[in-house]
Amino acid sequence: MSTLKRATVYFDPEVHKALRLRAAANDQSISDMVNEAVRASLAEDAIDLAAFDKRKRERSVSFDSFVRGMKQRGAL
Repeated sequence: MSTLKRATVYFDPEVHKALRLRAAANDQSISDMVNEAVRASLAEDAIDLAAFDKRKRERSVSFDSFVRGMKQRGAL
């Protein structure tokens, strides 16, 4: 297991109370809950970055030219 790093995080009092209550109900620490939430958020970011990377070679079309094309094709 890697060495844990300490950080100070300030929560709104109501958020902190909700965290304490949920942590107690789930028999886990606030630290564990925050770590899980941050990991989940980073995983979502990784998925988004992969999607952006996959589409980076796509041709870009401006809104103006797209709407003009729609009008020319009779879609508008």
